[in-house]
Amino acid sequence: MSAVLTHTHYTAEEYLTLERCASYKSEFHDGQIYAMTGASRKHNLITLNIARELGIQLKKRPCEAYINDMRVKAAKARSYHYPDIAVVCAPPQFEDAYIDTLLNPTLLIEVLSPSTEAFDRGGKFAHYRKIGSLQEYLLVAQDQASIERYARLGDVWILSEAVGFEASLSLDSIDCTLSLREVYDKVLDDADEFGHEE
Repeated sequence: MSAVLTHTHYTAEEYLTLERCASYKSEFHDGQIYAMTGASRKHNLITLNIARELGIQLKKRPCEAYINDMRVKAAKARSYHYPDIAVVCAPPQFEDAYIDTLLNPTLLIEVLSPSTEAFDRGGKFAHYRKIGSLQEYLLVAQDQASIERYARLGDVWILSEAVGFEASLSLDSIDCTLSLREVYDKVLDDADEFGHEE
């Protein structure tokens, strides 16, 4: 999450009105609006690769996948966010007639960036955990072939990890599998597979 735009306290309705007219995206939490920064080449390629792989597997199935611009509301956290990828496998529910704010995601995916990693792991995940429909949350590294998967088991979130080009990750909530070689296609080569040694 980037810096807060102002110290003014906004309502959710005011945020949505401003956001729908804005030329750039902002997220919202508890009365504050936060401007979002642009994504890197690697970030864009990874996001596109994942979306392509999921799109192929979800074809002719009732699930829908959204990339980058679908806003997600975490009502109990009083927040709105733009995950890199959101998937819903129940009939999608939206906040209003604009159909631009998803209420019931099944899976959310964030591609980690140096400027957002701490928030994606901490505050944002805390917000997402309050979405009752959410079953899985993925954190995808940019600098090495590594994906962390958090899966809901009752009130507990279980962590598993897939590392290396030969690894794959099963997404039980949407009955899909991600090959890390495909996720990192054109992003990392063999020398980058496990990150650079310092």
